[in-house]
Amino acid sequence: MSSPVSIAETKALLKATLRQFEDFPTKGILFEDILPIFKSPKTFQSLIDAIKHQIEANFSTPGSKPDVVVGLDARGFLFGPTLALQLGAAFVPVRKQGKVPGPTVEAEFEKEYGKDVFVMQADAIKAGQKVIIVDDIIATGGSAKAAGQLVTKLGGEILEYVFILELDFLHGRDQLDAPVYTLLSGQPEKLGS
Repeated sequence: MSSPVSIAETKALLKATLRQFEDFPTKGILFEDILPIFKSPKTFQSLIDAIKHQIEANFSTPGSKPDVVVGLDARGFLFGPTLALQLGAAFVPVRKQGKVPGPTVEAEFEKEYGKDVFVMQADAIKAGQKVIIVDDIIATGGSAKAAGQLVTKLGGEILEYVFILELDFLHGRDQLDAPVYTLLSGQPEKLGS
């Protein structure tokens, strides 16, 4: 299990690993690329350990542990299943419209560069299950809010939203209805300067 020292080391490692691309996917966006994290087993393991430590520290009492980890399409899929496995929880994906079979629930959201619709299978979460929602980055909070709406529609209880990076100048956490945990805040070039 991670200690506070290793969490600080993980933050430094993640900050050094992320890279940026200007004007992607549209002009004016500075895109944070998390994919280099998965090139290094050490970095990926450090990420999972740090998030697991934080969740276990906050939700360790009987009846408070998460039952489900919900990962947002698509980069929440990269670490959400591994985190769920480490926590002994189920994993449920939130996908974009048209990608999920069977009966679904849906929620529309606006991103910093357009509108979209998220869906979840209608039997993915049972009433009363405790849920952690994960994604790579929180920007405006629209996609995470939509995922939270899906969880709530199905009767789940959101314990926390978890992100690798928060673009805090966009105030996305203000959109969310549960505590927010992020390993990094701001954009690395702003943090490191």
